[in-house]
Amino acid sequence: MSNNQDLFANDSARGWRPLADRMRPSDLAGFFGQSHLLGKDKPLQQAVDAGKLHSMIFWGPPGTGKTTLARMIATRCNAQFLSISAVLSGVKEIRQAIDQARLEQQQHQRSSVLFVDEVHRFNKSQQDAFLPYVEDGTVTFIGATTENPSFELNNALLSRARVYVLKSLSEEELMAVIDRALVDADRGLGHQGVVMEEGLRRQLARAADGDARRVLNLLEILVEMVEGDKKLITDAALAEVISGGLRRFDKQGEAFYDQISALHKSVRGSDPDAALYWLCRMLDGGCDPVYLARRVVRMASEDIGNADPRAITLCLNAWDVQERLGSPEGELAIAQAVVYLACAPKSNAVYTAYHKAMAAAREFGSVEVPIHLRNAPTKLMKELGYGKAYRYAHDEPEAYAAGESYFPEEIGEQTYYDPVPRGLEIKIADKLAYLRELDRKAGKTK
Repeated sequence: MSNNQDLFANDSARGWRPLADRMRPSDLAGFFGQSHLLGKDKPLQQAVDAGKLHSMIFWGPPGTGKTTLARMIATRCNAQFLSISAVLSGVKEIRQAIDQARLEQQQHQRSSVLFVDEVHRFNKSQQDAFLPYVEDGTVTFIGATTENPSFELNNALLSRARVYVLKSLSEEELMAVIDRALVDADRGLGHQGVVMEEGLRRQLARAADGDARRVLNLLEILVEMVEGDKKLITDAALAEVISGGLRRFDKQGEAFYDQISALHKSVRGSDPDAALYWLCRMLDGGCDPVYLARRVVRMASEDIGNADPRAITLCLNAWDVQERLGSPEGELAIAQAVVYLACAPKSNAVYTAYHKAMAAAREFGSVEVPIHLRNAPTKLMKELGYGKAYRYAHDEPEAYAAGESYFPEEIGEQTYYDPVPRGLEIKIADKLAYLRELDRKAGKTK
């Protein structure tokens, strides 16, 4: 278990530690970001100041300081810090940590913080293994996760821990992280005489996408690339270091579904500019354009519907272009479809009607089809009256069988589809109102 107490113990033994680890702040005064948790009179700050440990979950993107914050809390509260990774550990390592916490309590009357990185990677039984020891106070549990705890953690564990949401660092906060690393001669790069103008530092901060660990890793690589006693960082060197993918995008994670939601809601809200931004944000992050094309077709049905039936055709065409031509032609076609949807008249009438009808189908079960609506392809079926008294609409005035009923008797007449007063559905509503008036004159009530 001792190896888990220092994540960089092996590197330290060799005399080398990454810049990101060397620059870990040792106290809250040097911690950048999370002012909503650590500012004056904020709940976590108050708990730490009072030395009152409680179990907690740190939920936030990579590089926001989850591990560092857990270490500082343990130090501030004079508690032993035990660390395991859910990626590399199992129940055996949990038990070893518990044994070490008990030993610390017996020998030194000192409490222990058990920090579990990537806690969402543990399965249910592994998460349950913590519960007795959290309950009896053997350890104070701190879990770190990049995933939504509501979906990834057991309710039993969640009920025993307070969730704190950590936010990506702002560009200014990342600039401060860079500046501190450049001037710190003991832990950082201050002894190397690195010269990096503000504009380049800002580009580097932007490229790190809110991740403090990433910005320090990129800075370390950048400095190592530059030769000579005077390490002057150039535009070309920076461009080479940040030429890879810059955006944080997890195809199975919370950010993925948040961005899909933002795209869909921007379309629904008739904002083509925001819709384009979220589309490009996802494409830039590596999202599969075919997946986006499929979701855009869904938007056409759900939010535009019959207010503009051309929308779904345009979206299907964009999907086809993506399948046939690939990038960048296909992505431009998807962008065209997204802008069209955002600008189109909106209707969720079909979406709402579908769900009402589905609910009715489930509620009433397998009621029989009215006999006049049944098909009669055989002599026996005709003898049984299948299709008898069915009125063929095309033979009726205006091709409409006024007063006819098409619902099962057990259900009666229903109205699910209610067109909105926008786009083509204005005309659809007028047509339905006219037909219902014909039904009324024919003696049909609804």
